[in-house]
Amino acid sequence: MSDELQIKIAQPDDFEKIGEVFNLYRQFYEKESNIEACKNYIHERLINNEAQIFYIENEKECMGITQLYMTFDSLELSKKIILYDLYVRSEYRNKGIGRMLMNAAKSFAEKKGVTSIELSTSINNKNAQSLYESLEYQRDTEFYDYYLAIK
Repeated sequence: MSDELQIKIAQPDDFEKIGEVFNLYRQFYEKESNIEACKNYIHERLINNEAQIFYIENEKECMGITQLYMTFDSLELSKKIILYDLYVRSEYRNKGIGRMLMNAAKSFAEKKGVTSIELSTSINNKNAQSLYESLEYQRDTEFYDYYLAIK
């Protein structure tokens, strides 16, 4: 299947179809469905040039997305990319779409001259971990992630 599909770079007008998949991604991580908020969020990122989003679609819908944020790496004195969102609709999984999106992120990083791509996934998301490790991503054994909710 992946031979006939192409990676597309999201433009502001693509926010509705990408927002639908982004809503599914958030539900995967047990967030409440809110398709309008998701579409608005994606639209804001795109019109403000705050994220790079790659996606794959067929004739009927957006099949999967990855959303990247450019930031800085103080230790390496360089820029890096945070690959925050990767999601493929369940009916299109195990067809190479996630791998295509991950490879698009790597190509983008290489073109931008960044030193690394960083990502996180839930501890129980074994399928994603398997994909990342097959693409030579290394699990961090040196640092812990911490989180503080600001209310």
